[in-house]
Amino acid sequence: MSDKISIIPDDIVINKIYFIRNQKVMLDRDLAILYGVETRVLKQAVRRNLN
Repeated sequence: MSDKISIIPDDIVINKIYFIRNQKVMLDRDLAILYGVETRVLKQAVRRNLN
């Protein structure tokens, strides 16, 4: 099994962070793109690992 490591430039991540109601947030769509998965898969993983 080979692990693929990809470094994402800071400016790309920073441009995907929004400031809403005094909170820094990222949209699930943007996170899914950064992780290279579908949005539904990301949400499923979050539900399974709430802790």
